[in-house]
Amino acid sequence: VHRVHPARGRRHRDGRVSARVALVLVSHSAQVAAGTAQIAGQMAPDVLLLPAGGIDGGIGTSVDLVMESVERGLAEYPDDAGGVVVLTDLGSAVLTTDLVLEMVDPERVRVPSAPFVEGAVSAAVAAQQGGDLGAVEAAALEAGRQYAAAAPDEAGPGPIAAVGDGSVTTRVTLRNPLGLHARTAAQVARVVADSGVPVTIDGADGASVLALMALGTTGGHELTVTATGDRAQAAVDAVVALVETGFGEV
Repeated sequence: VHRVHPARGRRHRDGRVSARVALVLVSHSAQVAAGTAQIAGQMAPDVLLLPAGGIDGGIGTSVDLVMESVERGLAEYPDDAGGVVVLTDLGSAVLTTDLVLEMVDPERVRVPSAPFVEGAVSAAVAAQQGGDLGAVEAAALEAGRQYAAAAPDEAGPGPIAAVGDGSVTTRVTLRNPLGLHARTAAQVARVVADSGVPVTIDGADGASVLALMALGTTGGHELTVTATGDRAQAAVDAVVALVETGFGEV
């Protein structure tokens, strides 16, 4: 087990809802499952991540191991909005998971068709932000759509949406050398999600870790931050303040 959530259904001191969905990562390799949990855990430290990889020290998938992991996730988050999202790597991992689904409450376990690593990262961030089972599943599915739509020669998102009434736009320069990589993109996504208003950054969805990483930004790049809604100025200010600190890397 990579992470253990400290308490069920509690709120953080700042009022944010704590994670209420666990992720089970089913891979043919124990190392792949554990490594993916480690990556996702860097961006979602409060989420219960349960690697379920390998069989008898070798390559394969185990019904018993997956069942144990799913049951632990269900026990950790017993409320109606909570549950378990299972990510799988290859076809037979899906078959193993299907056998487990026959023995648990199917309403509380979701198995989205999503890329293993990207789906796990996106789902973990959604869970970190307090998303319910449907929201975490949707985040994994969206990662799959982004993965499928991206061609090797297509860099970055579309143009920034036009600024209308109630919108605020500002620009801020990245100070940290690596720009919006996995950890820093996750920090921005959490700030945007907590703001509760739509935010785009260079045209990308500010609440999407994968979209922010796809921008390929590095130190010295000037970001355009746009927010819309009653709390647009506060949302923009929060993103700008985070970027100006250099994310602790400068």
